[in-house]
Order: sequence, then structure tokens, then C-alpha cells
Amino acid sequence: MNKIQKLALNAAALTVLCVLSGCAGMSARDKNTAIGAGVGAVGGSVLTGGSAAGTVGGAAVGGVIGNTINR
Repeated sequence: MNKIQKLALNAAALTVLCVLSGCAGMSARDKNTAIGAGVGAVGGSVLTGGSAAGTVGGAAVGGVIGNTINR
């Protein structure tokens, strides 16, 4: 593994750690919304071949679905 790959891996791990620590004070509904938006963004990106509109649309739909779960 070269130096750039190690640096990228460390940066990704630090980013994930920071993002997850930001979720500590969220309510269950907020967490469901965030998870739904993330899953929707990935799904929208995959289904549309990586287009920005598909990613944003998937995130919006996933966020709404996550928000309405356990109401």
C-alpha cells in the first residue's frame, strides 16, 4: 500500500468517526431520517448510474421515508 492510499484510508476513517460522533445527541427519529437519506442517496446513485440528480432525489425520498418510520 503506497503513501497516498494510506493517507486516503486514514482520512476516510477520521471522517466516518467524526460523522458518527455527531449522531450521539440525535433522537431516534433524527437517526432514522439520516439513515434513510444515506441509503436513499446510495440507492439513487446506483440506479441512475451515478447522476447527481438521482443521488439527491434518492436522498430526499429516503429521508422522508426514514422520517415517517415509527411515527
